Amino acid sequence: MNRNLKIFGGIFGMTAVIIGAFGAHALGDQLSIESLRSFETGVKYQMYHAILMIILGFNAKANTKLYKFVFYMLVLGVFMFSGSIYLLATNALTSFDFTSIALVTPLGGTLLILSWLLILVSFWSKK
Repeated sequence: MNRNLKIFGGIFGMTAVIIGAFGAHALGDQLSIESLRSFETGVKYQMYHAILMIILGFNAKANTKLYKFVFYMLVLGVFMFSGSIYLLATNALTSFDFTSIALVTPLGGTLLILSWLLILVSFWSKK
């Protein structure tokens, strides 16, 4: 599990840089200021959770069932939260109306919050 955390952390970190650069350079003139800010929020949260996954990957206890569950919640949460923000922020550039997936964003955010809560509980329960 430690290896998976590090690998996905690296993938999410790398793609956050790529997506952020794409947003700043390719979309900067095509999106409103509000849409660009939303896009940047998705990039920031993806990067925050990439760093968290790498840190957890170096935790020897990350092979527990709890951290496996946290891993899956982080992966799904990043895809749902940041991914839906990317789609919603670029909605004006496509013919598909991504506002129909707007509820995915808070669900992804909830998964991210719950993963942080589980991490906190694991720290709290250590003696």
